[in-house]
Amino acid sequence: MAEKKSEIRYLAPQTVDVKKKKYCRFKKAGIKYVDYKDPEFLKRFLNEQGKILPRRITGNSLKFQRRVAQAVKRARHLALLPYVTDMMK
Repeated sequence: MAEKKSEIRYLAPQTVDVKKKKYCRFKKAGIKYVDYKDPEFLKRFLNEQGKILPRRITGNSLKFQRRVAQAVKRARHLALLPYVTDMMK
């Protein structure tokens, strides 16, 4: 008797999700100070509504996430960044 092959067939080849390892861009670039007077740089850490993005999305370390949050708050206070907005980016 002939051997039976597996009857399971796939429409597309199975893919394995390979996630990129998150890294702190501040440590990698050697940045030691987060400048609150640079709103274009700080906009990278805000979403469209102007909210600060969490660490799990940005990949920042805890130390630099705190510094980014403090810098964003200072920039908001000086009116360099808005508190709330629609479609900021």
